[in-house]
Amino acid sequence: MLDQDMKNKIAAGNGFIAALDQSGGSTPKALKGYGIEEGAWSNDEEMFGLIHDMRSRIITSPCFTGEKVIGAILFERTMDGEAGGKPVPQALIERGVVPFIKIDKGLEDEANGVQMMKPMPELDALLKRAKSLGVFGTKERSVINLANREGIAAIVKQQFEVGAQVLAAGLMPMLEPEINIKSPERAEADQILLEELLKGLDALPEGQQVMLKLSLPAKAGLFDPLVDHPKVLRVVALSGGFSRAEACVELAKNRGIIASFSRALLNDLRHQMSEDEFNGSLGQAIDEIHAASTNKAA
Repeated sequence: MLDQDMKNKIAAGNGFIAALDQSGGSTPKALKGYGIEEGAWSNDEEMFGLIHDMRSRIITSPCFTGEKVIGAILFERTMDGEAGGKPVPQALIERGVVPFIKIDKGLEDEANGVQMMKPMPELDALLKRAKSLGVFGTKERSVINLANREGIAAIVKQQFEVGAQVLAAGLMPMLEPEINIKSPERAEADQILLEELLKGLDALPEGQQVMLKLSLPAKAGLFDPLVDHPKVLRVVALSGGFSRAEACVELAKNRGIIASFSRALLNDLRHQMSEDEFNGSLGQAIDEIHAASTNKAA
């Protein structure tokens, strides 16, 4: 069973979801953005230790609370770690932030204009562990590069199949069929994705809901039918390579959609900052993203 308080917070909370889930492949890039160069670690353990320190610093910052950040998506190692001397999911819950876990294991090579998720043979064990740690939901990413209906239909089918496995484990799935914002066929891909997602939602058993994490559409308001769908708990948006300013402008044009930004949230933070500088910079980013999530352009 889903935790009802967490479900209510995600359904109606006035805020956004932080994405703190860069995984192995993207960690060096995330550390470089944080001001730590590649020579600063000698193995993967040290590298993951450094990124965990960064995430702990974010999670324990005075401005990172459920007042504006209603949820946070974690990388598996972050979920298993500690922040402020407590297991990370518990530390988040105590701050009023609902924990999610990234479950996908990366992308297959492109075929039919899309990149499907790689197989996840250990998913059931991960879901069980996440549930035992108090995690509310999951996130699973695949990527759409071209407006190929066959490819997009396959991605949506896979997203809903994994989502069913997550629901069966008593967790809330966040389906993330990301459209590459640099795609030459972005607007067409948006439209096909909308149609395929509506088919998938209509086929969901009565009483079930999922969340959707989507690229901001080329045409503002296109995803309104998803926002309004009774089988969608919440629609969230990724920043997808937009700067924070650009992402916030685009987000504010789309009613009912809140942010789930990663780079656009973290890109001004530096390892070398004093605590005051760090908390000030993070607080400003949180304020800007919160405003775009909650105050919509007319």
